[in-house]
Amino acid sequence: MDKVCILGAGSWGTALSTVLAQNCSQVILWGENPREIQDIRARRENKRYLPDVKLAENIEPTSDLRDALKGADLVLGVVPSHAMRSVLEQIKPWIEPNMYYLNCAKGLELSTVKRMSEVFLDVLGPEIKNRLAVLSGPSHAEEVGRKIPTLVTIASYNPKTAAVIQKVFMTPQFRAYTNPDIVGVELGGTLKNIVALAAGMLFGLNYGDNAEAALITRGLAEMMRMGKILGGDPHTFSGLSGLGDLVVTCGRQFSRNRRAGYLLAQNKKLDQVLEEVGMVVEGVNATRIVYQLAQKYQIEMPICEACHRVLEEGASPQEEALRLMQRECKDETQDLY
Repeated sequence: MDKVCILGAGSWGTALSTVLAQNCSQVILWGENPREIQDIRARRENKRYLPDVKLAENIEPTSDLRDALKGADLVLGVVPSHAMRSVLEQIKPWIEPNMYYLNCAKGLELSTVKRMSEVFLDVLGPEIKNRLAVLSGPSHAEEVGRKIPTLVTIASYNPKTAAVIQKVFMTPQFRAYTNPDIVGVELGGTLKNIVALAAGMLFGLNYGDNAEAALITRGLAEMMRMGKILGGDPHTFSGLSGLGDLVVTCGRQFSRNRRAGYLLAQNKKLDQVLEEVGMVVEGVNATRIVYQLAQKYQIEMPICEACHRVLEEGASPQEEALRLMQRECKDETQDLY
């Protein structure tokens, strides 16, 4: 592809620009704050969100949305989930018939409980469905930007679209697989953030490796359970966008969801936590939305319920961990999905 437009100049959008710059002639990195964009352009570095990663010469930061989109072959949505609809509304007048679209945000829309690909279709119209895909998987921006080997999944309703976009992302350090299950791939990228919040709380309580391993395992069971009810393939959650993303988000240093959970376990209020993390913590809204879905469909999700009580009712992480340990006896295989 000659020209790619990335909507969102945060850490993830910037990291993806470094991947795409290896295969595309022109990579446009759009952000809505002209001052921040000017700083990125001058430094050739996103000092605020992805420091110490130099941008290639064919990456062009801009705050001019119309110019960013003009002639683009592929448009990436990399803004936070709560801002996606607004940004898509802004680009609608300038989209072109042959554009491909790729959602790279992880989350559900709070007001509608829709996945991001559904928001794309809502705003840009059903006619883009066969040119729409989503990207997910275990991929911290800090490592992608530094060209540390990373594997992701690209899912689409149209196998040809998935294959076209897959090729654009293939580099010696970045490998993309395809998957036909767009529902499961998107849900995996959303649900794992809730488990990561819980993992951070366990870390803050000094509960150790045994507890974290158990949490990841039982968290995956919850993800598979809800994924099946909402139309995903349970097997998808054993792949990169499920188990892979779950492991990296629960157990590694760059996870903002894990860090938020850790700070909550230090008895900090949610407002304090979000301010200290300094970036969007998708697991907070995800917990609120998924809790409502679990109640609606009567899906057993005790980890999600525990996170909800901590976030919304002021329960202590220690109390919730004890509550989970004292649940009724069960057969492990009985309720996987």
